[in-house]
Parts: sequence; structure tokens; C-alpha cells
Amino acid sequence: MSLLSATIITYSAVGQTKTIGKIIQNDPELAKLLNIEDKLEVLGEGFEWSEGPVWIKDGNYLLFSDVPTNIIYKWKEGEKITEFLNPSGYTGIMPYSNEPGSNGLTISNDGKHLIACEHGDRRVTKMPLGGKGGKFTLADSWEGKRFNSPNDVVESKSGQIYFTDPPYGLPDFVDDKSREIEYFGVYRVSPNRKVTLEIKDLTRPNGVALSADHKTLYVAQSDVKAYIMSYPINSDGGVGKGKLLFDASYLNQQGLQGAPDGLKVDQNGNIFTTGPGGVLILSPEGKLLGRIETGAATANLAWGENGSTLFITADMYLLKIKTKTKGANF
Repeated sequence: MSLLSATIITYSAVGQTKTIGKIIQNDPELAKLLNIEDKLEVLGEGFEWSEGPVWIKDGNYLLFSDVPTNIIYKWKEGEKITEFLNPSGYTGIMPYSNEPGSNGLTISNDGKHLIACEHGDRRVTKMPLGGKGGKFTLADSWEGKRFNSPNDVVESKSGQIYFTDPPYGLPDFVDDKSREIEYFGVYRVSPNRKVTLEIKDLTRPNGVALSADHKTLYVAQSDVKAYIMSYPINSDGGVGKGKLLFDASYLNQQGLQGAPDGLKVDQNGNIFTTGPGGVLILSPEGKLLGRIETGAATANLAWGENGSTLFITADMYLLKIKTKTKGANF
């Protein structure tokens, strides 16, 4: 089922150190969050399109998707990068599309299950990390219609699961004949498994994250008009009227490549989001403090280790950088 053709190089397993990128400072406040002179450490390379990193506290390892090859990989300090799950997001007969595999990953509130957005099988799933028991579907449709290709996912403290559903995993994208839903929506799966369409006016909803107090949902829009929205979360888990938090279009106009994709929040409410030029660091109010320039198209990121390490998936790379802050609710 794998389409793997490249050779995966793991640097931490053989005692090598390779660094890339640099930090660009736009505001003095950035120095409170990062050492400005630091570079990114390369943990591995040779992937087709790395995505969806998530840290597993019980085991001290990272999982991340390689979407085109339909594989979830595992990275652990001092070990080679290995396959964790193959196939990860499409169990049919290949070929399917350019992005058949899993994309965004998160860990359930109990810390024991992996929740995954699966492009090819067009669903959100849950499976035990310990290897006992099988994977099951949390949601694969809304009002009897199949999703497009669930992309990124997050779970709130109250057990509400929010995920985005753009067309990126469909064989013919927007024009795919198998499309059943007219919207590229943001959905909520309640603890009783009811699926609700919460946001339907975004053209390319992509990454999702929750504020430190879980009262706000952030959604990245990765279309030509590239921006990040914030939405209040109501007491029942539903999403209220959104407002623009950060418009990234001007960065594209300056020649920086990329669009907002995956995003995470630190304990003080600062937002670390992939976007034009690498990883953008925003204040809680949406002010650009600076960015981590990766030198590659950058997909997603996650807090790990003691909560102050930021793992980044960027095109063919798996990267990490130490920070002076800590992930929210880590």
C-alpha cells in the first residue's frame, strides 16, 4: 500500500546534527519566546509531505503523517524513525489521489487513543495507542453525505472534537465527482457522536487549534486569501460568530511563500502557526512577533518533550527547536 520511494534519513539515531533555517524578529516580544540566534535541528528527512505531528507523553515519542505515502511515522530520541501505521488513511486499492494518507493527528483526552483525519477513507478515526483493540470511525458523514477529506482535528476538555474538511485529499480536488457536500466545512463531533456543521463560509479551512482556556477555536484558511479566524465556543460546544485574527496575505505580497496551515497555542495564548515563510508567531491579539524561517513549505507543528520543544513538519523534513515558552495545557 505504501508509495514510499525516498530514503528516510534519521539524524538523531546516528549522532549527527544538521541545522537549517533562522529566526526573523518583528517585535522585541519575540525574544521572550525564542532564542533569536537559534536554528532548527533536522531530525529526519526524505519524506514526501510530512504533516500532523503529535507528542505521546506516555512513551516520550512523536507521531507524524507522511500524507502521500499513506504512512504514520514514529520518532523517538536516539532511535531511527520507523513506521507506526501503514496504511494510515486509505485502505482501498491504490492509486487514489496524491494525498491518500492521514493528515492531522491528536491525542484523546485520556491520553490513550490516537485521533486521525484520514484523507483517503474520508473520515475521522480513533484507535488505541497500546495496540490492543482496533480502529473505529468517529465520523465519516454529515446528514448522510460523505466528507471530502478531513484534514486537521482537535479535542476540547469537554470532549468536543472539531475538524476541518477541505478538498485536498480528493483525486480531483474541488471538481471531484465523488464530492457529496457543497461546503468545505468545520465540523464538531459531540461526545455522543452527533456531527454538526459549525462553519460553512470558509473556502479552504485547514488547521485548527484551541485557546489555552478552550473558549476559542482558531481556524486557518489556506486559500488565495490566507488568514486565521477565531471563533467563540459556546457552553454547549457550538461555535459562535467568527472574527479575523490575522491576515497573512500581505506576507505573500512581500514574496513569502505558503499559507496558514497547522497551528498551536502556548500557555500564554501566543499562537504558533505555519504560514508564509515558515512558522509565524502571533500574540493573543494577532500581532506578528516574528517567524521561524524553515526554508521549505511548512505544514504543521506540535509541542513535545517537556512542553517547551516545538516539533515542525516542513515538506521533506521533521524539525525541532527549543523555546522559552510551553505548550498550552501540556
